[in-house]
Amino acid sequence: MSLGYTIDKTVIEVLKQKPFTVSAEIVPPRNGEDQAQTFSKLKNIIDSGVDFLSVTKGAGGSLRGGSLPIAQVIKEKLNRPCIAHFTCRDLVPEEVENQLMDHHYFGIRNILALRGDPPMGQTDWKPREGGYSYAYELVQHIVRLNSGEFLKRKGFDVNLNERTRFCIGVAAYPEHPDMNERKEFTRVKFAAGAEYAITQMLFDPNKYEEFLNEVRKMGFSQPVLPGLRILKSKKQAKVMEQRFQCSVPDWYYRELPEEGESVSTDTLLQPFLKLVETLKGIGAHGVHLFILADTAINCEAIRQLKTN
Repeated sequence: MSLGYTIDKTVIEVLKQKPFTVSAEIVPPRNGEDQAQTFSKLKNIIDSGVDFLSVTKGAGGSLRGGSLPIAQVIKEKLNRPCIAHFTCRDLVPEEVENQLMDHHYFGIRNILALRGDPPMGQTDWKPREGGYSYAYELVQHIVRLNSGEFLKRKGFDVNLNERTRFCIGVAAYPEHPDMNERKEFTRVKFAAGAEYAITQMLFDPNKYEEFLNEVRKMGFSQPVLPGLRILKSKKQAKVMEQRFQCSVPDWYYRELPEEGESVSTDTLLQPFLKLVETLKGIGAHGVHLFILADTAINCEAIRQLKTN
Protein backbone atom coordinates (compact mmCIF):
# COMPACT_ATOMS: atom_id res chain seq x y z
CA MET A 1 0.00 0.00 0.00
CA SER A 2 1.30 3.45 -0.90
CA LEU A 3 2.06 5.82 1.98
CA GLY A 4 0.68 8.64 -0.14
CA TYR A 5 3.94 10.42 -0.95
CA THR A 6 5.19 11.22 -4.43
CA ILE A 7 8.19 9.18 -5.57
CA ASP A 8 10.83 11.66 -6.66
CA LYS A 9 12.44 11.71 -10.09
CA THR A 10 16.15 10.93 -9.85
CA VAL A 11 18.90 13.36 -10.76
CA ILE A 12 20.25 10.85 -13.28
CA GLU A 13 16.86 10.80 -15.02
CA VAL A 14 16.91 14.62 -15.22
CA LEU A 15 20.47 14.67 -16.56
CA LYS A 16 19.55 12.14 -19.25
CA GLN A 17 16.47 14.09 -20.32
CA LYS A 18 18.07 17.54 -20.56
CA PRO A 19 21.14 18.51 -22.59
CA PHE A 20 22.35 20.91 -19.87
CA THR A 21 20.90 21.31 -16.38
CA VAL A 22 20.84 24.28 -14.04
CA SER A 23 20.39 23.29 -10.42
CA ALA A 24 20.78 25.04 -7.08
CA GLU A 25 21.66 24.32 -3.47
CA ILE A 26 20.02 25.96 -0.48
CA VAL A 27 20.93 25.99 3.19
CA PRO A 28 18.27 25.35 5.86
CA PRO A 29 17.73 28.14 8.39
CA ARG A 30 19.76 27.96 11.56
CA ASN A 31 17.99 26.21 14.39
CA GLY A 32 15.59 28.69 15.96
CA GLU A 33 15.30 30.97 12.91
CA ASP A 34 11.99 31.63 11.19
CA GLN A 35 11.41 29.15 8.35
CA ALA A 36 9.08 31.40 6.32
CA GLN A 37 11.98 33.19 4.66
CA THR A 38 13.42 29.88 3.48
CA PHE A 39 10.16 28.80 1.88
CA SER A 40 9.74 32.20 0.19
CA LYS A 41 13.27 31.80 -1.21
CA LEU A 42 12.39 28.30 -2.45
CA LYS A 43 9.34 29.56 -4.34
CA ASN A 44 11.41 32.24 -6.10
CA ILE A 45 14.11 29.73 -7.08
CA ILE A 46 11.54 27.29 -8.44
CA ASP A 47 9.86 30.05 -10.44
CA SER A 48 13.21 30.94 -12.03
CA GLY A 49 13.16 27.57 -13.84
CA VAL A 50 15.73 25.53 -11.92
CA ASP A 51 15.80 21.84 -12.93
CA PHE A 52 16.38 20.41 -9.45
CA LEU A 53 17.47 21.52 -5.99
CA SER A 54 19.55 20.23 -3.13
CA VAL A 55 19.29 20.91 0.60
CA THR A 56 22.45 20.92 2.70
CA LYS A 57 23.23 19.81 6.19
CA GLY A 58 24.95 22.40 8.33
CA ALA A 59 28.55 22.88 7.18
CA GLY A 60 31.38 23.03 9.68
CA GLY A 61 29.30 21.24 12.28
CA SER A 62 26.81 24.13 12.48
CA LEU A 63 23.35 23.45 13.86
CA ARG A 64 20.86 23.31 11.01
CA GLY A 65 18.06 20.79 11.10
CA GLY A 66 15.33 20.49 8.52
CA SER A 67 17.13 19.00 5.52
CA LEU A 68 14.65 16.13 5.15
CA PRO A 69 11.39 18.09 5.61
CA ILE A 70 12.57 20.90 3.31
CA ALA A 71 13.56 18.38 0.63
CA GLN A 72 10.14 16.79 1.10
CA VAL A 73 8.35 20.14 0.58
CA ILE A 74 10.37 20.83 -2.58
CA LYS A 75 9.46 17.42 -4.00
CA GLU A 76 5.89 17.20 -2.78
CA LYS A 77 4.57 20.78 -2.83
CA LEU A 78 6.82 22.57 -5.35
CA ASN A 79 7.10 19.67 -7.81
CA ARG A 80 10.87 19.71 -8.33
CA PRO A 81 13.32 16.85 -7.83
CA CYS A 82 15.44 17.43 -4.75
CA ILE A 83 18.68 16.03 -3.36
CA ALA A 84 18.80 15.54 0.40
CA HIS A 85 22.32 15.82 1.80
CA PHE A 86 23.04 12.94 4.16
CA THR A 87 26.03 12.93 6.52
CA CYS A 88 27.22 9.82 8.32
CA ARG A 89 29.55 11.62 10.74
CA ASP A 90 28.76 10.59 14.34
CA LEU A 91 26.30 7.89 13.24
CA VAL A 92 26.67 4.13 13.52
CA PRO A 93 25.39 1.93 10.65
CA GLU A 94 22.11 1.12 12.40
CA GLU A 95 21.32 4.83 12.72
CA VAL A 96 22.39 5.44 9.12
CA GLU A 97 20.01 2.77 7.90
CA ASN A 98 17.05 3.93 9.98
CA GLN A 99 17.47 7.53 8.83
CA LEU A 100 17.82 6.48 5.19
CA MET A 101 14.59 4.52 5.51
CA ASP A 102 12.86 7.71 6.71
CA HIS A 103 13.94 9.29 3.41
CA HIS A 104 12.80 6.23 1.46
CA TYR A 105 9.31 6.20 3.01
CA PHE A 106 8.88 9.90 2.23
CA GLY A 107 9.63 9.22 -1.45
CA ILE A 108 13.03 10.94 -1.38
CA ARG A 109 15.17 9.23 -4.01
CA ASN A 110 18.18 11.54 -4.34
CA ILE A 111 20.89 11.35 -1.66
CA LEU A 112 24.18 13.24 -1.61
CA ALA A 113 26.35 10.88 0.45
CA LEU A 114 28.78 12.82 2.64
CA ARG A 115 31.04 12.04 5.56
CA GLY A 116 30.26 15.47 7.00
CA ASP A 117 32.44 18.14 8.55
CA PRO A 118 33.46 17.95 12.22
CA PRO A 119 32.62 21.06 14.25
CA MET A 120 34.79 24.00 13.23
CA GLY A 121 38.12 23.93 15.05
CA GLN A 122 37.84 20.28 16.08
CA THR A 123 40.94 18.61 14.63
CA ASP A 124 40.89 15.34 16.57
CA TRP A 125 37.55 13.99 15.31
CA LYS A 126 37.13 10.23 15.23
CA PRO A 127 34.04 8.21 14.27
CA ARG A 128 32.05 6.43 16.92
CA GLU A 129 32.98 2.80 17.42
CA GLY A 130 31.70 0.90 14.40
CA GLY A 131 30.89 4.11 12.52
CA TYR A 132 32.04 5.28 9.11
CA SER A 133 35.19 7.33 8.55
CA TYR A 134 34.66 8.07 4.84
CA ALA A 135 31.86 8.95 2.46
CA TYR A 136 32.53 5.93 0.23
CA GLU A 137 31.49 3.67 3.13
CA LEU A 138 28.11 5.45 3.20
CA VAL A 139 27.85 4.97 -0.58
CA GLN A 140 28.48 1.26 -0.10
CA HIS A 141 25.77 1.08 2.55
CA ILE A 142 23.22 2.75 0.26
CA VAL A 143 24.17 0.43 -2.61
CA ARG A 144 23.51 -2.52 -0.34
CA LEU A 145 20.07 -1.14 0.55
CA ASN A 146 19.34 -0.70 -3.16
CA SER A 147 20.18 -4.39 -3.57
CA GLY A 148 17.83 -5.41 -0.74
CA GLU A 149 20.66 -6.13 1.70
CA PHE A 150 19.73 -4.72 5.10
CA LEU A 151 21.59 -4.90 8.40
CA LYS A 152 20.93 -8.10 10.31
CA ARG A 153 19.64 -8.08 13.87
CA LYS A 154 19.85 -11.19 15.99
CA GLY A 155 16.49 -12.90 15.92
CA PHE A 156 15.24 -10.75 13.02
CA ASP A 157 17.18 -12.17 10.08
CA VAL A 158 14.16 -12.24 7.79
CA ASN A 159 14.69 -11.26 4.13
CA LEU A 160 11.58 -9.43 2.97
CA ASN A 161 13.00 -8.79 -0.54
CA GLU A 162 12.39 -5.05 -0.25
CA ARG A 163 14.83 -2.69 -1.98
CA THR A 164 15.40 1.03 -1.75
CA ARG A 165 15.70 3.07 -4.95
CA PHE A 166 18.19 5.77 -4.07
CA CYS A 167 20.17 7.72 -6.68
CA ILE A 168 23.56 8.38 -5.08
CA GLY A 169 25.61 11.54 -5.51
CA VAL A 170 28.91 12.50 -3.88
CA ALA A 171 31.11 15.56 -3.41
CA ALA A 172 34.23 16.08 -5.53
CA TYR A 173 37.28 18.24 -4.86
CA PRO A 174 39.07 19.35 -8.05
CA GLU A 175 41.43 21.66 -6.15
CA HIS A 176 42.45 19.31 -3.37
CA PRO A 177 46.20 20.00 -3.25
CA ASP A 178 47.43 16.40 -3.06
CA MET A 179 46.92 14.90 -6.53
CA ASN A 180 47.11 11.28 -5.34
CA GLU A 181 44.57 11.87 -2.58
CA ARG A 182 42.34 13.80 -4.97
CA LYS A 183 42.27 10.90 -7.41
CA GLU A 184 41.79 8.29 -4.70
CA PHE A 185 38.95 10.15 -2.99
CA THR A 186 37.12 10.30 -6.31
CA ARG A 187 37.99 6.77 -7.41
CA VAL A 188 36.71 5.04 -4.28
CA LYS A 189 33.40 6.93 -4.35
CA PHE A 190 32.65 6.15 -7.99
CA ALA A 191 33.89 2.57 -7.61
CA ALA A 192 31.59 2.16 -4.60
CA GLY A 193 28.56 3.09 -6.71
CA ALA A 194 28.17 6.88 -6.83
CA GLU A 195 26.19 7.90 -9.94
CA TYR A 196 27.26 11.55 -10.19
CA ALA A 197 29.33 14.14 -8.33
CA ILE A 198 29.00 17.82 -7.46
CA THR A 199 32.25 19.72 -7.00
CA GLN A 200 33.23 22.05 -4.23
CA MET A 201 32.95 25.76 -5.00
CA LEU A 202 34.78 26.34 -8.28
CA PHE A 203 35.60 29.41 -10.39
CA ASP A 204 38.43 28.24 -12.66
CA PRO A 205 37.31 26.23 -15.72
CA ASN A 206 40.84 24.94 -16.23
CA LYS A 207 40.76 23.26 -12.81
CA TYR A 208 37.45 21.63 -13.73
CA GLU A 209 38.77 20.41 -17.08
CA GLU A 210 41.89 18.92 -15.47
CA PHE A 211 39.76 17.14 -12.88
CA LEU A 212 37.26 15.87 -15.45
CA ASN A 213 40.14 14.47 -17.52
CA GLU A 214 41.46 12.70 -14.41
CA VAL A 215 38.06 11.12 -13.80
CA ARG A 216 37.72 9.95 -17.40
CA LYS A 217 41.27 8.52 -17.44
CA MET A 218 40.36 6.45 -14.37
CA GLY A 219 37.60 4.89 -16.47
CA PHE A 220 34.58 6.65 -14.95
CA SER A 221 31.91 8.31 -17.11
CA GLN A 222 29.65 9.63 -14.33
CA PRO A 223 28.52 13.27 -14.64
CA VAL A 224 30.53 15.79 -12.61
CA LEU A 225 28.56 18.99 -11.99
CA PRO A 226 30.65 22.06 -11.16
CA GLY A 227 29.48 23.85 -8.03
CA LEU A 228 29.39 27.62 -8.60
CA ARG A 229 28.73 30.82 -6.72
CA ILE A 230 28.12 34.23 -8.22
CA LEU A 231 30.89 36.62 -7.24
CA LYS A 232 29.90 40.25 -6.73
CA SER A 233 33.21 42.03 -6.13
CA LYS A 234 36.99 41.66 -6.26
CA LYS A 235 37.04 41.68 -2.46
CA GLN A 236 34.60 38.78 -2.28
CA ALA A 237 36.70 36.83 -4.79
CA LYS A 238 39.74 37.20 -2.53
CA VAL A 239 37.72 36.06 0.49
CA MET A 240 36.47 32.97 -1.38
CA GLU A 241 40.00 32.07 -2.49
CA GLN A 242 41.34 32.28 1.05
CA ARG A 243 38.40 30.67 2.86
CA PHE A 244 37.67 27.79 0.47
CA GLN A 245 41.07 27.35 -1.18
CA CYS A 246 39.56 27.74 -4.66
CA SER A 247 41.32 29.76 -7.32
CA VAL A 248 39.73 32.66 -9.20
CA PRO A 249 41.41 33.14 -12.62
CA ASP A 250 42.77 36.56 -13.56
CA TRP A 251 40.21 37.14 -16.32
CA TYR A 252 37.33 36.56 -13.88
CA TYR A 253 38.89 38.78 -11.23
CA ARG A 254 39.45 41.65 -13.72
CA GLU A 255 35.79 41.66 -14.75
CA LEU A 256 34.49 41.99 -11.18
CA PRO A 257 33.64 45.42 -9.73
CA GLU A 258 35.37 46.95 -6.74
CA GLU A 259 33.62 46.58 -3.38
CA GLY A 260 30.77 49.09 -3.22
CA GLU A 261 30.95 49.99 -6.92
CA SER A 262 27.47 50.30 -8.44
CA VAL A 263 26.93 48.15 -11.54
CA SER A 264 23.84 46.68 -13.18
CA THR A 265 22.81 43.08 -12.57
CA ASP A 266 23.52 42.23 -16.21
CA THR A 267 27.06 43.61 -15.93
CA LEU A 268 27.62 41.74 -12.67
CA LEU A 269 26.46 38.46 -14.22
CA GLN A 270 28.64 38.64 -17.33
CA PRO A 271 31.75 36.91 -15.91
CA PHE A 272 29.58 34.24 -14.30
CA LEU A 273 27.72 33.55 -17.55
CA LYS A 274 31.06 33.45 -19.40
CA LEU A 275 32.30 30.85 -16.91
CA VAL A 276 29.19 28.70 -17.42
CA GLU A 277 29.57 28.80 -21.21
CA THR A 278 33.20 27.71 -20.89
CA LEU A 279 32.26 24.84 -18.56
CA LYS A 280 29.54 23.79 -20.96
CA GLY A 281 32.07 23.67 -23.81
CA ILE A 282 34.43 21.55 -21.72
CA GLY A 283 31.75 18.92 -21.23
CA ALA A 284 29.89 19.73 -18.01
CA HIS A 285 26.43 18.12 -17.91
CA GLY A 286 25.14 21.16 -16.01
CA VAL A 287 26.01 23.64 -13.27
CA HIS A 288 25.00 23.68 -9.61
CA LEU A 289 24.61 27.09 -7.92
CA PHE A 290 25.32 27.53 -4.22
CA ILE A 291 22.71 30.03 -3.04
CA LEU A 292 23.87 31.32 0.33
CA ALA A 293 22.42 34.83 0.12
CA ASP A 294 21.01 37.34 -2.38
CA THR A 295 18.42 35.06 -3.95
CA ALA A 296 17.35 37.69 -6.49
CA ILE A 297 20.61 37.74 -8.48
CA ASN A 298 20.83 33.94 -8.43
CA CYS A 299 17.27 33.66 -9.75
CA GLU A 300 18.08 36.13 -12.52
CA ALA A 301 21.17 34.08 -13.43
CA ILE A 302 19.08 30.91 -13.58
CA ARG A 303 16.49 32.62 -15.78
CA GLN A 304 19.16 33.80 -18.20
CA LEU A 305 20.81 30.36 -18.33
CA LYS A 306 17.48 28.67 -18.99
CA THR A 307 16.51 31.06 -21.80
CA ASN A 308 19.85 31.17 -23.63
